Amino acid sequence: MEKRELKYKTQVRKRSNFRFFHSAFRNPHSAMGKRGFTLIEVIILIVMAGILLPVIIVPFVTGVKSSGKPEMATKAMYLAHQRMEEFTKFQYTDATLNPIALTAYAAIPGNSGYEWQWEIALVDNNFSASGSDVGYKRILVRVKDPQNDTYEIYSVVTRFP
Repeated sequence: MEKRELKYKTQVRKRSNFRFFHSAFRNPHSAMGKRGFTLIEVIILIVMAGILLPVIIVPFVTGVKSSGKPEMATKAMYLAHQRMEEFTKFQYTDATLNPIALTAYAAIPGNSGYEWQWEIALVDNNFSASGSDVGYKRILVRVKDPQNDTYEIYSVVTRFP
């Protein structure tokens, strides 16, 4: 009976010495064991980079590309307000505010890529186009930025005090 026990103990001992480590850290045939990468690992890296890089780069490029847009919009609105102030400094009866159809776009001096146009029209008290002078003139100033986006501002000048 002692022999059986002894035989059983040696079997247990042998099993406990068996190791189940098959990771790259213990396997001498892996890339980490040889201090290099296998062809399969390099291919997997290239495929993963091909999938992940566009996901990361596209929003970044889009953000950089459109980062100048707020500045262009602000400059266009500034130029439109500047032109509007030139009109609104005159009295209602001044010849500068005589009705004029929408002008063609003209380059804005000193502002490359920006163009403006304007219109002065007679309107009624509902700001609808009017064929006769009832005491209201609507001024429209439109500015186009270098990306061809347009910005409009309106103002109404009245004859009434």
